[in-house]
Amino acid sequence: MKKIAVLNDLSGMGKCSLTAAIPVISVMGIQACPLPTAVLSAQTGFPSYYCDDYTDRMDAIMEEWKKMDFYPDGIYTGFLADARQADKAVEFIEQFAKEDTKILIDPVMGDNGEEYPIYTEALCEKMRFLVRRATVITPNLTEALLLLYGAQRAHVLWKELSLMDEERLLKFTESTGKELSKEFDTEVVITGIDLPARENHQEMGNLICKDGVQTWVSTVKEGGSYSGTGDLFASVLSAGMVKGMDTVDSVRKAVKFLSKGIHDAVLEGTDRNEGICFERYLSELAAE
Repeated sequence: MKKIAVLNDLSGMGKCSLTAAIPVISVMGIQACPLPTAVLSAQTGFPSYYCDDYTDRMDAIMEEWKKMDFYPDGIYTGFLADARQADKAVEFIEQFAKEDTKILIDPVMGDNGEEYPIYTEALCEKMRFLVRRATVITPNLTEALLLLYGAQRAHVLWKELSLMDEERLLKFTESTGKELSKEFDTEVVITGIDLPARENHQEMGNLICKDGVQTWVSTVKEGGSYSGTGDLFASVLSAGMVKGMDTVDSVRKAVKFLSKGIHDAVLEGTDRNEGICFERYLSELAAE
């Protein structure tokens, strides 16, 4: 069975990170091999949580895996709390990735024009190093700008974006995706772009940039921002890569899967910190 090493935190509540990645990757027929970066009582969107940082213990796990001659078919990195954890991700890729290893980097650093509290320029520089090794990266538009320009320039551009009409925003996103793909020599999926309303409903789009070709995959936008949706999305793409699926097909599979879980979360009135109701749709991911 093919294997994906998943570098991410383990949150007891919130349906994100490893608790999202493991079931998705597993049901798609790939073994998920978790390397925890931290163990939390609940994801950090909750008002209170306990966090046990695993940065200093990642080396011990890596040493044991080296004794086993472990070389995964895929590597997927998600939330990295600081530059030290990003360094561990870099070390992991250098030690365990082969020439044909499929690497997905989700450069978690910010959203909606603002950096997360974890952001530093040192972390961003480490992310740039990681994405240069990636097969696919999955930034939102904020993270795409941070990777290209850093926080100061990204803030200026985000203010300009707020003044753009929808057509100019889409062209700007496409230009950014093209530049990002060229700069880091990787496939790029820019996630969570608000698209023009159609037939009285808002749409959410994802832009895939691959080999100079750009493809939009969209769905109806429902509810707000839910914990773990980015992790679920990236997990589908990571497993799809290892299985040899085209990125556009993987994005379509992920979008269909997520839209059903989000719809149910909206109907049930689920708090955004709790994540979406994805479990009942896992079996659909198993279909080829």
